[in-house]
Amino acid sequence: MPASLPSRKIRPIQLIAVIFFTVSGGPYGLEPLLTYAGQHGALLLLLITPLLWDVPAIFTVLELNSMMPITGGYYKWVKHALGTRWGFFEGWWTWLYTFVDLAIYPGLFVLYASYFFPVLAEPGYRIALCLCVVWVSALINILGIVPVGKTSLFLGAVVITPFIIMFVLFFAHHTNNINVPSPSVKGLPFPSLAMALYTVMWNCLGWDNVTTYAEEVDKPVRSYLTSVFTAFVMVILLYFLVIFVTQQSGISNDVLQDKGFPAVAELISGKWLGRLIAFAGMASSLGIYAAVLLSVSRVPSVMSDDDLLPKGLNKQHSRFQTPYISILVCSIIVSLMVLWPFGDLLIIDVTVYGAGLSLEYISLIKLRIAEPSTPRPFKIRLGIPGLCLMILLPVTVYFVALAGAFASQEHAVWAAVFAIVALSSAELVWRIIVWKKPYHKKNSLYSLK
Repeated sequence: MPASLPSRKIRPIQLIAVIFFTVSGGPYGLEPLLTYAGQHGALLLLLITPLLWDVPAIFTVLELNSMMPITGGYYKWVKHALGTRWGFFEGWWTWLYTFVDLAIYPGLFVLYASYFFPVLAEPGYRIALCLCVVWVSALINILGIVPVGKTSLFLGAVVITPFIIMFVLFFAHHTNNINVPSPSVKGLPFPSLAMALYTVMWNCLGWDNVTTYAEEVDKPVRSYLTSVFTAFVMVILLYFLVIFVTQQSGISNDVLQDKGFPAVAELISGKWLGRLIAFAGMASSLGIYAAVLLSVSRVPSVMSDDDLLPKGLNKQHSRFQTPYISILVCSIIVSLMVLWPFGDLLIIDVTVYGAGLSLEYISLIKLRIAEPSTPRPFKIRLGIPGLCLMILLPVTVYFVALAGAFASQEHAVWAAVFAIVALSSAELVWRIIVWKKPYHKKNSLYSLK
């Protein structure tokens, strides 16, 4: 089998596409930002939040991945740095968050498909179409990482091209009356600020997810370095231009919430462009779902190898050598969650994800102290105090958003409470594991040699 490995490895251009879809997949889902942040706060938060929330995460992921470019990614880093118990917490939390995250995209697919066929928004059709998205993506993932990479590359072009057309038409014909609102969040209610933060954070998370299949990437250290930064620039530039053009189009927030970016495209150049943007929204949802499923399906497989989850989860397909049982289990769970409201899913998603990300930041500090001489082809040029200050930035954003959710309307409070309960479940499951398999307890503090 070794001779066949190179053909199974994903190339950098495909990796950029997979990262793009894992983290973003286009600006779809960003529409509520203008409602929450208003005309004056939207662009400001869109520029500042990724710098505080994403950049520290990207640097952390690149350094840890350059040390340990292995299947399982963040789960293996945390386990190595903090021990089996916290490694399990990391894997468990990320597994939970990704179920929630995956449940969002079939609904977005239906939203944009209903632009062409309004009947699809009805409950019966909606459920059937959501399940089609779930299981078609499962099939693509079972076929392997290269089909996912090629699919992501194709869908990436489908998603980005209509927006490029929209930007060109806008700047060619609608620049006479541009009025850029002064950037400010003054007077913005705290709950609205929190939901605006959640919206941007959700649209920019998942940089660590792209490392779970590092051994399936050609020249992983170099490939991740170039691909992650390329994808980051693409994502932020696309988001900024979309929100800027949306503001200038004069569309009302109610219409934007109801019909999304296709309605903006209609205002700029007619129904033909609206159809293109809606079709791209369908492609985006498929691409994101397939890319995120690729990342999450590797984690339970590796945890199963470590005897922290049932052994069957690490079973490989005889032909495609993919963890097909893990993919099927993930798909079954997501199939049960596709009816949850978008706003609740968003809060739960970001809250649970942020907790797992915090363990990666702690692992970064721990490994800098415990293994200072371990080769790091990519190393953040900061000492321990500087790293602590860097980590303080995303942690502050996280707790501001969480506090705002608790100060918000009732449904947001319950979503935040559910997220806290979901996080707490890791300790309960860990206790059951230790009770059934006591040998894990001795490795629960730390595992550094």
